[in-house]
Amino acid sequence: MKKHGLISVVVFVFLLVSLGLNFYLIYSKATLESKVKAAETLFALNFTHSERDSLMEGIEENIEKYKSIHSFQLTNDVAPALIFSPVPLSYAAPDAEISTDFNLPANVNLPENREELCFYSVAELSVLIKNRKITSEELTNLYLDRLARYDSKLHCVITLLGDRALEQARKMDVELNQGVYRGPLHGIPYGVKDLLALKDYPFTWGSPIFREQIAETTSPVIQKLDEAGAVLVAKLSLGELAWGDVWYGGMTRNPWNTETGSSGSSAGSASATAAGLVAFAIGSETWGSIVSPSTVCGVTGLRPTFGRVSRTGAMALSWSMDKIGPICRTAQDCAMVLKSIAGPDGVEPVLADIPFNANLKKDLKMIRVGFVKDYFEGDYPSKKNDSIALETLKNMGVELIPVTLPEHLPVDALSIILDAESAAAFSELTLTNRDDEMVRQIKWAWPNFFRKARFVPAVEYIQANRIRTKLIDEFSELFEQVDVIIAPSFEGNQLLMTNLTGHPALSVPNGFSDEGLPTSFTFISNWYNEQDLVVLGKTYQDETKLYRKIPEGFLP
Repeated sequence: MKKHGLISVVVFVFLLVSLGLNFYLIYSKATLESKVKAAETLFALNFTHSERDSLMEGIEENIEKYKSIHSFQLTNDVAPALIFSPVPLSYAAPDAEISTDFNLPANVNLPENREELCFYSVAELSVLIKNRKITSEELTNLYLDRLARYDSKLHCVITLLGDRALEQARKMDVELNQGVYRGPLHGIPYGVKDLLALKDYPFTWGSPIFREQIAETTSPVIQKLDEAGAVLVAKLSLGELAWGDVWYGGMTRNPWNTETGSSGSSAGSASATAAGLVAFAIGSETWGSIVSPSTVCGVTGLRPTFGRVSRTGAMALSWSMDKIGPICRTAQDCAMVLKSIAGPDGVEPVLADIPFNANLKKDLKMIRVGFVKDYFEGDYPSKKNDSIALETLKNMGVELIPVTLPEHLPVDALSIILDAESAAAFSELTLTNRDDEMVRQIKWAWPNFFRKARFVPAVEYIQANRIRTKLIDEFSELFEQVDVIIAPSFEGNQLLMTNLTGHPALSVPNGFSDEGLPTSFTFISNWYNEQDLVVLGKTYQDETKLYRKIPEGFLP
């Protein structure tokens, strides 16, 4: 009886364990299925019970794969193997380099008050330096003094580079005295947005998380400007991780009203240029980060063609949308800077070796100019100034051809491309919860957007890029009709559209609001046709002279 009783107990226990295990497996499977069913609502899907049942094993396998990916360390400088190029193979980009003519002034006089030089254009300063009416060292000291004096008002400087700048300026003066002239940027002081690396100097990206980060290399953009003879005086602020105008040092201010922000993310680049703290600056744009602060601060911003300027050594936010470009006082200045920084760097595969043909004496009548008629006819804040600007162009002899942008495409939805790529660029912050250390913790800030992007399905990311192809195709057809398209800077979806398609754009100041704040309109051209942008921009600015306006609190 004892033996049989023991066997019975063992069998009973075995049955209990088996039942328990089976119950656990059934429960686990049911739980996983319920999670999948819940997830379906997040992604607008609807599977049957049978379809979910078939998914279970594959989903569990994928979860393990995700864990492996999460545990592998990737730094921000590692780009995806996928390479984006917006330019169709059928597009005939300019392949012959013509002689450059920046149409520089024949003569420039020195002002009695030397500090007024800080509001001269790069073109004017270039002539003064070349003709030895002023030294680079004297000019650099003027800008360094203003940077130190006004940064407490604007919060636009992350790292002041006084010693390095003066050493470079003196070198440029010695070379010029020896008959060595590097070109129109020789001896010109400038600043860069602090997402570009400068070896052995802080490389903060505007975030307290990276405040102690020191760059191990120098970005090719800075190298090219060094070779052109320009003098780097400061690394300038950006909204944290390239969003907005708030960084760990506070909010970068607008020189036209220091109670307001300068917009972003090239916040310090635009603010410092407008306030006469640098002759020009380098910014970057993914979705408005050159156009927006240039507009708000009343300066001229050039977003080059995607693949025109090196991003090596720059913080990555979106590998298929990031672009580096100049923020200056004039379109003419933008042309001079772009000429120096454009071209391959021997590292980044998306860069094209296509000449920037900067002939600013090109006849304006040779440029076919379109305007987005339905945008300009709408009711929006800067309509009055835009209307006056269009009339000015007509009076200059520009024939405006009405065009329509492809708003019928689901352009807003394509912003998930930026969401997914930026979340990947800063995945570690989300996975380690270091995103809690970021300055801005509101709903409309990076920490929340990085988390939200974890729920973007790979399939929809690909689908969005397929719609992007359709968008590119439609813009190709538009630019068969015109060479330049003029649009309100912030109306419709043109800003997102053209950042997705990789087209170049020039933000041009065109007046002031009733509150005394600058406004702009935007010129857009076909890929690698920045020349027509700057020709049209320069001609308009020569007519209006708006770039001569100086914010009252920063007068020399």
